[in-house]
Amino acid sequence: MAKTIAIVEDEPMIRENYADLFRRQGYRVETYGERAAASSGMGRKLPDLAILDIGLGDEFDAGFDLCRELRSRSATLPIIFLTARDSDIDTVAGLRVGADDYVTKDVSLHQLSARVSALFRRAEAVREQPPDEHTVEDGPLHLQPEQMRVSWHGAPVELTVTELWILYALVRHPGHVKSREQLMEAADTYVDLATITSHIKRIRRKFQQVDPAFDAIEAVYGAGYRWVTQE
Repeated sequence: MAKTIAIVEDEPMIRENYADLFRRQGYRVETYGERAAASSGMGRKLPDLAILDIGLGDEFDAGFDLCRELRSRSATLPIIFLTARDSDIDTVAGLRVGADDYVTKDVSLHQLSARVSALFRRAEAVREQPPDEHTVEDGPLHLQPEQMRVSWHGAPVELTVTELWILYALVRHPGHVKSREQLMEAADTYVDLATITSHIKRIRRKFQQVDPAFDAIEAVYGAGYRWVTQE
């Protein structure tokens, strides 16, 4: 069954250009021109992946609000921001509200298609593994990537697809420093290094919501990050 991609973009010609790209690749595509319609449509049934613009009509940050809404309904729905806004502030804000990726509109259609394929590939890869093959337990951490489940001291930690892959890359080799480039490769995404840092901060923050004393992800100056073995 074809996967469904929802595209939320207020410029009709741009919206249809993207929709045509993905229809030609065999995806089902739903398109929305404003936040209320997108919220209503995806409220009835979530797509398999959502591509969101930030500014929609007169709503300057509508995409951020929509992302929060979608993320509250699903921790693992792949979400990409596709926007003309290229400031670091907007990029960090987009990741903070739960997006897996943040792409500016000067990206080529080929690169956009590759980003979408990577997100689908990452979401599917963990589910295709034999049960428990990649399960990791380290003290209070319990990670089941094939089920997209992470818990700390028994409490669930809701991570996005990208966050889960980054965490898995760290916990598989506790104590080993992983550079930002290695984490980017593990997450099968190609973003600037600051974006990887933003993902790490968001992962930490989610664990700290469960346990304010959480400090298992350690930054190593000039080198990257490592997972500190729990005892």
